[in-house]
Amino acid sequence: MKPDLRAKILGVELGNPTILASGIMGVSGAACCYAAKNGAGAVIPKSIGPKEREGHANPVLVEFDKGFLNAVGLPNSGVDNSLGEIEFAMKNSGVPVIPSLFGGTKEEFGMVAEKLDTLRPQLIEVNLSCPNTQDDFGLAFALSEKDAGEVIKLVKSKVRAKVIAKLAPNVPDIKTIARAVEKAGADAITAVNTMPGMAIDAKTGNPLLHNKQGGISGPALRPIAVNCIYEIYKAVNIPIIGAGGVTHGEDAAEMIMAGAAAVEIGTGIYYRGIDVFRKVSGELEQLMAENGYATIKEMTGVSHR
Repeated sequence: MKPDLRAKILGVELGNPTILASGIMGVSGAACCYAAKNGAGAVIPKSIGPKEREGHANPVLVEFDKGFLNAVGLPNSGVDNSLGEIEFAMKNSGVPVIPSLFGGTKEEFGMVAEKLDTLRPQLIEVNLSCPNTQDDFGLAFALSEKDAGEVIKLVKSKVRAKVIAKLAPNVPDIKTIARAVEKAGADAITAVNTMPGMAIDAKTGNPLLHNKQGGISGPALRPIAVNCIYEIYKAVNIPIIGAGGVTHGEDAAEMIMAGAAAVEIGTGIYYRGIDVFRKVSGELEQLMAENGYATIKEMTGVSHR
């Protein structure tokens, strides 16, 4: 009997546990649908803020031997201009669509959440942790249990959707942040966003990113993400979505075994193509069959037993 790849997040069923990560591909409704067509079990469009934002100047992306450094800077057309694209994805992708939001202040998070909720999404991801806008917004909300909790509490008061808090890896103890957002009402947690990093041209001494510093994604981030998932799983009683460096089925299995109910894929599209979702699902299915796992739920958190 073939393993059952279906995953469930807060009552929302996914045909498989792979999710298009925010900021990759999902810049339009059509792009979200394209990811779904190529096997994504759910899609998260690019994070939406309160107003149009250009982002940082080029270069915003640098490849290194184990991943990427990016400092895109959250470019988006603002919530009012983005609702139509998200609605298109919700009506045409055939999979759950999870809007992602950010803000420069707690009040902006609440305002964007309220507008996104008019689309009646089942789930919303709150990007508390984007590390490459610090000069614009100050310290990321995900770095403070108080600030993270206050944002989640406010967003919860503005929406009917279930709320997913996306956390940052660069904190002394991610368990304390996870507990804080759970206490504030978060229904689930995404772990994790990119890790701050930097690359310098050794000949000129110049930083390679225009923004100088950026976020590490890809395979280099995966062991950090797996560790964060493992720690969070011990600390909270809400579902976890893993994110950071998933490129193959074994990568997804690692995160699920650490405690994730599903996994996001972003940089993996660069390494294996847009059908990486289908490839990862197929490899995961084979791994489950070979090791006696019948369901994703059965595999979730086995590393803690």
